[in-house]
Amino acid sequence: MTDDSSAARRPLLACLLRAVVVTALASLSSAGARADEHSQHARPPLEAGQPSNVRSQGVAAACEAGVYAGQPVALRALLPQGNDVPQAVVPKPAKGTVFRDRSGTCAVRATAHDVEPPPTFARNDYSRRQPFNADSSFVLVYASGGYWHLYDADTLRYLKRLDGPAGDAEPQWHATDPNTLYYLPTNGGLELYALDVRDNQSRVAADFHGRLPWPDATHLWTKDEGSPSADGRYWGFQAEAGNEFAIRGYVVYDLQTDRIVGTRAASIRPDHVSMSPSGRWFTSSGDEEGTWAWSPDFRTKKKLHHKSEHSDLALGANGHDLYVSVDFQSARGDVFFVDIDACPAVPASASPSGVPECPRTVLFPTYIDGAHASLHFSGKAFGHPGWVVVSSYDTQRTRSGSWPWYTDKIFAVELAPQPRMRTLGYHEVAHYAGYWTEPHASPDRMLGRVMFNSNWGTTSADDVDDYMIVLRDRALPLAARGQAAAAAAAAAQAR
Repeated sequence: MTDDSSAARRPLLACLLRAVVVTALASLSSAGARADEHSQHARPPLEAGQPSNVRSQGVAAACEAGVYAGQPVALRALLPQGNDVPQAVVPKPAKGTVFRDRSGTCAVRATAHDVEPPPTFARNDYSRRQPFNADSSFVLVYASGGYWHLYDADTLRYLKRLDGPAGDAEPQWHATDPNTLYYLPTNGGLELYALDVRDNQSRVAADFHGRLPWPDATHLWTKDEGSPSADGRYWGFQAEAGNEFAIRGYVVYDLQTDRIVGTRAASIRPDHVSMSPSGRWFTSSGDEEGTWAWSPDFRTKKKLHHKSEHSDLALGANGHDLYVSVDFQSARGDVFFVDIDACPAVPASASPSGVPECPRTVLFPTYIDGAHASLHFSGKAFGHPGWVVVSSYDTQRTRSGSWPWYTDKIFAVELAPQPRMRTLGYHEVAHYAGYWTEPHASPDRMLGRVMFNSNWGTTSADDVDDYMIVLRDRALPLAARGQAAAAAAAAAQAR
């Protein structure tokens, strides 16, 4: 992620430095609310429900009984027009209390950092990281001090502090084994570990010592924003050397066969790297060179964007890899996606300045009469392709003083021309107070649950907990099939 007029750079610090920063920010904590909170809309108000028996029922049953009973299954359509005036924030719900969000969905506070082991804050780490394990039975939570914690995703019971991952360890859940979590040494290293969360025991899953073309390389990592392919087979890293983290190059690794698929030397350090969900592309993203997709053998490349903005990689309804981002340099501040697979490739040796950007599909503009916001994207719902989860925050009003339609909410956007949109919830970060208070909404693989962070109406920089939105089955429609999928189906039928 990179600096821009409406987004702050993500800290890339070790666990000790993170703790120092949080302690320094703690002095900012105080209660508060927007002075002009009122509503011109007929939205249902947020209702703080009675304490529910989540521990015995589970969140899905508690939501069905306490919020969804008698309500339509489908989510309300969100139209990219009009205003969305902030409303007064109700008192922070108790942990385990399901409530009806202003959008009509069921939400529940999942952590209570003031009484549970995670100190200072307990939060979802990032929109580009999958918080839920393979079967959505566990939730991963990050806390100040650099430790990672495990919660039961159904009862919300605190389970344990994980041994092994610390700070920027880039934990990634196994794609099919719900008990295995992969991680790296803090800020990268030459070993990839697999942690069995049941007994907190780790093993070496991959060892890169002596296998890289750069003898002095000491760090392999994504710079904390990348992911392996959706099936967990292909991993992409940037290789760096020493305490200076001097860039050496890129690496694509096949965990299934324990084989390095490709490497490429690099002289300019990117902001982050990742694998695409299918594993067909390695992406590098930086302001100096832009955002690129490379074939795993680094023989060809495609230019996705001339900058490095908040973004994520998602699966399209047609199975293609999509790059979803915002273009703050465009005239309208467009949110858009690029179909990576459909974009023509050029040789990797081609001069970057001569390569045109891939065609893009604009989803919606953000610059509306002077209004703008910071946005995070999550394409981690691999089991419900064709949708991306967006969380907007630190929204600024229009010149006329109104609040734009996307104000401080979590919503799903179909990755298609003229997309359908659905509001998933409001994060209630009424006062943006720095990085830790960013909502960073991220769904499970089936887009049935979404985790997000909130300081819940206060001005605190670190009084932050993790919250869960629980959707009903089939609440979000299947995404429309793309032309490529339709053509493929027609061809198959013709054969």
